[in-house]
Amino acid sequence: MEHHKPNTYPNQLSESEWREKLDPDTYHVLREKGTERPYTGVYYLNKETGIYQCAGCGNEIFHSENKYDSGCGWPSFTKAVSPKAIEVKMDYSHGMVREEILCASCGGHLGHRFPDGPKDLGGIRYCINSISMKFKSGE
Repeated sequence: MEHHKPNTYPNQLSESEWREKLDPDTYHVLREKGTERPYTGVYYLNKETGIYQCAGCGNEIFHSENKYDSGCGWPSFTKAVSPKAIEVKMDYSHGMVREEILCASCGGHLGHRFPDGPKDLGGIRYCINSISMKFKSGE
């Protein structure tokens, strides 16, 4: 498993700075590891071409060419723009064992990674909260 654990993130802010920068819902997901309700995210059905960036710091994390409809209720991707764009950590919360996906630039919680993606594309599904991303079209 790739694991890019810097001691500090290049775009790290204090919690008070994050609270000032982000709206309460985005703060809850990115900084408190919350989850938006399925089928409610602004990018769930987005089919435009472009780059998805971390809503916290603007780090490019996913490209639309790797987005697919998994039916899970959240935007799903087969891979990140690069292995260095994200950090993968084990998550044992809520009585489950999952792989948490964090922004490698600011440490923001993006979602989780599962081994049930399209088999012909590597079998991995990155299940990402819309609210943890910004979309830049036309890339």
